[in-house]
Amino acid sequence: MLSARLYASIIALCRIGTGAAFGILIGTVLIQVVSRTFLTSSPVWTEELTRHALLFLAAFGVGLSFRNGELVNVDIVCEMLPLRIQRALMFISAGLTAGFCLILLSPAWMFVSIGVLQTSPALGVRMDFIHATVFILLAVLGLFAVLRMIRVIAGVSDGKAEDTTKDFP
Repeated sequence: MLSARLYASIIALCRIGTGAAFGILIGTVLIQVVSRTFLTSSPVWTEELTRHALLFLAAFGVGLSFRNGELVNVDIVCEMLPLRIQRALMFISAGLTAGFCLILLSPAWMFVSIGVLQTSPALGVRMDFIHATVFILLAVLGLFAVLRMIRVIAGVSDGKAEDTTKDFP
């Protein structure tokens, strides 16, 4: 029961992060369009904030995409195989994904730490906050890969993408 709630909480947190980044992106682009259409100039900071919002959108959304199969997925051969082999291949694939993410977390953290000494030109935001998106992306993707493996071991999942249409009423 606790694990199901934890899994749902992780999904909710990623959805909130993705939604917030998307909301900021929509608002910023709206400001750009309105100011370019009706004013003499557009605020400089909107270009930069749009790029930052896209980075956070990708960072929080990658795990959700992995979960529902919308991330790059080559399953044409896998679908022809027996279910037991499919499950094993999906498990191995999730393990490799988690392993690569784990290997890349340390270099990603080094990349984040470089940003302490830099600020973005238009917004003046410390770049380690922006560079953190790389670390967040790897951590979230690795977490969802590990969660897929755990769910396969527990027998809750067959390793395939989850049907997310049941998530909402």
